[in-house]
Amino acid sequence: MTVPEITPEEQTALDKALLEALNPLASAIRSRATGLPEHRMWDGDPAEVALSVLATWKLVDAEVKRLTATAAGTAGSYGASYEQMGAAWGITRQGARKKWPDAVVRTPATAPIALELFGGTAELAQDPASGRWTWIGRGADGEQGAAGADVRYGTREEAAAYAGAFLQEHTAATP
Repeated sequence: MTVPEITPEEQTALDKALLEALNPLASAIRSRATGLPEHRMWDGDPAEVALSVLATWKLVDAEVKRLTATAAGTAGSYGASYEQMGAAWGITRQGARKKWPDAVVRTPATAPIALELFGGTAELAQDPASGRWTWIGRGADGEQGAAGADVRYGTREEAAAYAGAFLQEHTAATP
């Protein structure tokens, strides 16, 4: 897998979306730090305002790293290797192993697999007798769900898809 390239149009759209997402957070953080109302975020010394924005990007960077690690763990739970993750990220297999040391967990085929998506969790399990898969989970909204009592999936990917759809449907309510 090669690292995808981004077109200039996609770069412009991404920059715009990221700045639109950053501004409310930067305004709230600057308001708390200065005591100024959020609508006056840009008032004040230009260097201080720019440093507030820089500090906010640091918070976003940490969140992107956390989400990236979650994506790597999810890929690993679906059977992706460090070699594949490294190729997707544009680094070596060893670099991927160092970056996400817990992403690929070698477990027995029948050991449950944890899945964390959309703020919820699910566990995929393989029936040792039939080799088929099932899932049970709790959405971010607290709702519990599971494959039906007589439902078994032929692959863990299929069970993960159904569990993932449940977790997506049960995200936490926004205030």
